[in-house]
Formats: sequence, structure tokens, C-alpha cells
Amino acid sequence: MKRRSSESFPKKRSGLTYSRRKSLYGYGFISLWLVGTVFFFIIPLIESIRYSFSEIAIKPKKLEVEFVGLKNYIYALNKDPHYTEYLAETLKETLWKTPLIIIFSLFIAVVLNQKFKGRGLARAIFFLPVIIVTGPVFRIISGDMDTSGSIQGEQFSTMFSTDLVGELLEFLGIYGTGDGLRSYITAIADNIFGIVWSSGVQILLFLAALQQIPSSAREAAELEGATSWEYFWKITFPYVSPFILANTIYTVIDTFTSPMNKVMERILTLQNQDINYGGASAMAWMYFAAAMVFIVIIALIANRFIYYENDTR
Repeated sequence: MKRRSSESFPKKRSGLTYSRRKSLYGYGFISLWLVGTVFFFIIPLIESIRYSFSEIAIKPKKLEVEFVGLKNYIYALNKDPHYTEYLAETLKETLWKTPLIIIFSLFIAVVLNQKFKGRGLARAIFFLPVIIVTGPVFRIISGDMDTSGSIQGEQFSTMFSTDLVGELLEFLGIYGTGDGLRSYITAIADNIFGIVWSSGVQILLFLAALQQIPSSAREAAELEGATSWEYFWKITFPYVSPFILANTIYTVIDTFTSPMNKVMERILTLQNQDINYGGASAMAWMYFAAAMVFIVIIALIANRFIYYENDTR
């Protein structure tokens, strides 16, 4: 038998494989994001933790950092005149405002998912606050900014508030309500504009969930004679329930970082006006810890009522 010459065998290609090249393309695509994350997020994050345990002194062309242990945390909790009060107010506001935003967003999403004239305009109106949401804009509209436009903003804001809660309840035939319930209803009425303003993203997510419901589910429900109320609880709610958790977490974070948040204002005041970077960092990290605990508790509670399509429970 004749031996085949080495030239007759196919030569092995040199270089990278196709999958390896695709991986490198992916890393190259996110390289700028990785650089930005390291230099503009991770490094400042580490510095912030360091500052929270230190006393910062500004010197010409440098910062003097002296380790002081838990001094800044003790100051924020025991000596600062506003931090604990503002933190308690923020937690309380988040506790009652989050369910209202979720319920309102789901209700509006169900309405906007129906077919009616002007549906596109209505969707744009409810999503408009997401596009123009800024601290100054919200303050002017809600009447909380002392500018030349504050009078118009205050008049606009009073359209969404009322001082006649008791009379309205009596007109509806509800008597003997306590001061606690009346004050709660008043607080809701006074914050209707803020609730609508904070519901744009949640409505969009619920709309995405509602549009994933197959038409066969509606047809089957109609054949079985299900009412609209039964269809909502048996079909609509199970399909959108995973988005309830996502919207709840988003709402909590959005409330904690709101431009009207007094805790955020206190931290920025301590940093920019009092030039106390250590105290501001300590307050920020305690605020972050409180937000994370709040989110974990809500997630554990909400997860018990969420239905997943592949759930075997």
C-alpha cells in the first residue's frame, strides 16, 4: 500500500474557534460598560464604605481620612436632629403608598388593555411622567417649590386634595368613622397626584403582562360562562402575578430615591452644605440597609401569592 503524503491531509486551521470569537465580540461590546462600572461605581462604592467609618478633613489638594470606627453611625442614630425622624416617615410612607400604586397601576393597565377610541393617547398620557420626571418639575407641579411658579403649582396641586373627607363619607352613607381612618383617606386624597405620577413604569409592565395572555384563554372562559370578575381572578391575576413582585420592588426603590424624599435631602444637605462626608456616607449606608431589609420582607410576603406557570405547588 502506498502511503499518503502529508500534503494530502487537511491542514488544521490556526486561530480562534467561532464560539471563541463570538465570546470575544461580546466582551468587546460590554468593555466600555465594564470600565465605567469599575471606575464610576465599584471604586466610589468602596470609597463610600471607607468614608462612613472615617472623619474627612479637606486640605489643600488632598483629603485627610482618619478612621473613627462607628462614630458616624452613632451620630446619625443618636445625635442628628432629623435623620431617624425622616427615616421613620419614609418607611411609613412607603408602607402605605406601595400597595396603592400597585393596585392603581393594575387597574389602569386593565383599562388601557381594552379596545376603545383614543387608547394610544390615553397610554401616552399615563406614561408621560416617566419621560419628564425630574425633581424640579415634580416640585413645581405639586406646589412645593418657592419659585415664581409656586402659586400656579399650588393651585394645580389642590385639584387632587380635599378637606371634605368627613362630609363625603357621610354623603355616601358612611357614619361613625374614626379619626385614624379619616386621616388615612385624607392622606390618600392629598397624594393622588403623586400616586398617578409614580405609576407609569408599573402600568407599562402590567400592560406587557396582559398582552401575553393568549386569546384562547378568553375564548375558553367565555365558553364556560365565566363572568368578568371570575376571568380576572382565574386568568388575568395569575398571568400578571409575577409582575406584581417586580413592580413592588421597583416601587419601593423609586419611593426611597424620590426627589421629595426627606432622607435623601438630609444626606445631601450634610454632604454639600455641612461638608460632612463621613456622616453623609454613614447615613446613606444605613438607608441602603433599611431599603434592602424592606425589599426582602416584601419579596418574601409577595412570593407566597405569586403564581408561576411552571410552578408545581
